[in-house]
Amino acid sequence: MNLLIILLMFSAFLLTRVTNLRTAVSILLVQSATVAFACLVIGLETGNTHYFIAALLTVVIKAGIIPYALFRIVGRLKKERETNSLLSPNMSSLGAAVAIVVAYWFIDRALPGIISRDALAAAISLVLIGLQIIMIRRQAVLQIVGLNIMENGLYLVGLSVTKGLPLIIELGIFLDVLVAVVVLNILTYRLKISYLSTDTKVLEKLKG
Repeated sequence: MNLLIILLMFSAFLLTRVTNLRTAVSILLVQSATVAFACLVIGLETGNTHYFIAALLTVVIKAGIIPYALFRIVGRLKKERETNSLLSPNMSSLGAAVAIVVAYWFIDRALPGIISRDALAAAISLVLIGLQIIMIRRQAVLQIVGLNIMENGLYLVGLSVTKGLPLIIELGIFLDVLVAVVVLNILTYRLKISYLSTDTKVLEKLKG
């Protein structure tokens, strides 16, 4: 499990430096597949069928449908990439490193001696890094990627603290995320058609 946590953190850290949209979606796919594998590992350890279903749903939706939708929209964007980020890649990576340190410090102070310390700290780190990407990136696709990183972190919280949410709640979460990504994909494509760019800074033109 520790190896999976390291892989999740490494993928999130890489996403703070990536400017190519297709590469970012590919890394998100790997991260989501890692989350699915974590569900599978817990299922094998506990023998609970619920985790196998959760792993299957994660593969189908988060490592299948969502990346596929993002790859389709990226394919229509030609060679667009992030060129107008609020922070440089180095500063963005530094922010991610600070988020990881803060997450581990917070868990050590708030929940000393907790067994799932590393998993919970990694989950909080993913949420913070995802939020950072949403805030500093201008490209709509990368903001969608940040949203999915946050969701992966929240899902990992459920796995590490409660050993998995009830299946009906997980289904609702998956559906919400899927609908959100589909809507954001449509808006991204419309943004490209209207302004010939998916840089969200162009939306400032809508101000009265």
